[in-house]
Amino acid sequence: MIMAKDVALRFGKRTLFDNVNIKFTEGNCYGLIGANGSGKSTFLKVLSREIDTTSGDIITNNKERISTLKQDHNLYNDLKVIDVVIMGNSKLYEIMKKKEELYCKADFTDKDGILLGNLESEFAEMNGWQAESDAAILLVGLGVDISYHELLMKDVPNAIKVKVLLAQALFGNPDILLLDEPTNGLDIEAKMWLEEFLINFENTVIVVSHDRHFLNKVCTHIVDIDYERVTLFVGNYDFWRKSSELIQKQMKDSNAKKETKIKELQDFIARFSANASKSKQATSRKKVLEKIVLDDLKGSSRKYPYINFKEDKKLSKDVLTTKNLTISVNGVKVINNLNLNINNFDKIAFVGTNELAVTTLFKALVGEITPDSGEILWGASVNKSYFPKNHENEFKEDKRVLDWLINYSKIKEEQFVRGFLGRMLFSGEESLKSIKVLSGGEKVRCMLSKMMLSGANLLILDEPTNHLDIETITSLNTGLIEFDGVVLFRTHDHEFIQTLANRIIEFKEDGKYIDKMTTYDEYLEIKERL
Repeated sequence: MIMAKDVALRFGKRTLFDNVNIKFTEGNCYGLIGANGSGKSTFLKVLSREIDTTSGDIITNNKERISTLKQDHNLYNDLKVIDVVIMGNSKLYEIMKKKEELYCKADFTDKDGILLGNLESEFAEMNGWQAESDAAILLVGLGVDISYHELLMKDVPNAIKVKVLLAQALFGNPDILLLDEPTNGLDIEAKMWLEEFLINFENTVIVVSHDRHFLNKVCTHIVDIDYERVTLFVGNYDFWRKSSELIQKQMKDSNAKKETKIKELQDFIARFSANASKSKQATSRKKVLEKIVLDDLKGSSRKYPYINFKEDKKLSKDVLTTKNLTISVNGVKVINNLNLNINNFDKIAFVGTNELAVTTLFKALVGEITPDSGEILWGASVNKSYFPKNHENEFKEDKRVLDWLINYSKIKEEQFVRGFLGRMLFSGEESLKSIKVLSGGEKVRCMLSKMMLSGANLLILDEPTNHLDIETITSLNTGLIEFDGVVLFRTHDHEFIQTLANRIIEFKEDGKYIDKMTTYDEYLEIKERL
């Protein structure tokens, strides 16, 4: 159990939270949501006591252990992977190290022997002899091969470091688990494993995530942070969205009825207050009028960009064919004898752990790399636009956002491009910022703006949902569903794939592939049966 009592947090004149009273109980998973900058990650740090409250208290039972997901991937560079996971239970790890020191001590004394005996007893009570085995089970579950377990953290890829730090947070059955964006950088398989782990976790979980499917799968409650308010809802993300929309609608409808009633009363009072025969009725209506209170319809800090892809011309039947396509990277085949025929109605999700193969294929399709052998045949009507996984080269010059986007617009009028940027949440001065100082999410919105202005009828997107908040992901998801052209894409967002794709392609590690005309959930069911 962890509780915030009368908590407020202020930075200078800015109030992030005020008068927060909320209790998180065991057996439940709470999804913490809110717009970018609303204070989700900060609230987790307040709960973990990394940040002090301005006023109010964070209350936990004294013996309960809080575990948090570390964000610095280079924090443990000189430690072994398996040890980093065990460090999730700092007390157990400290006992292990003290034991090692005593066993290595040359001048071992009777006092040391008593201390060692006490440490061994405490170690056994904490199930320390199972520590390495428990850590290994978490790592393997997240897809970290056993060959990595004894390596130093500095010698493993970043994708593995992400999983190691997550395993560290999960290790040792913590009483309170605080996870800030735990699905970032996870492949679909690791994400599914994490979902099952949290569903079966019996203690308290509080998680920040922009993954709608993940929040729906694991959360029993949603905590919404919006305009200094922290509001608790029972249910998962979809239930919160529908219920909050319903509440807003009911309040608006109620206010509309009240406003009509107020107008009627005001008209009657204005007409008859000076009329002796009607004065009592007018006075009575004044009293009724004074009692009518409109519901406080506070706005939301959430902002949804307007994402709408319109092709300049329709695709003909012939779109894209690859014949015996083979591509190597550093002498290793990542795509082996690929034969695809893309239909003019296809929206294809490329899934699986072989991300290099997908990125390599996309680069070959747009002419950035040359295949070893085989053919890429484009239809005459195709006009393609590409969202690369790494798009930093687009933002190296010191240009204003407005000037950068004008380069890609057929209409060169500044007013038109300003209006376009406004719909993509670059309003006013935001459009005059240098592209060099943009955040990751802002750069993605710029790239999507460029693609929308292209008028393309075939879109290639390599992990476009990275760096985006739920609102922008939702808008992009909807925009692509409504798009009449072809979409070839890769993302780790389950809901995005399930709602958009009509066809799934998965590359295996040897470069071979599976190609199924099906939804994503159906594809996963097929894989489970194999």
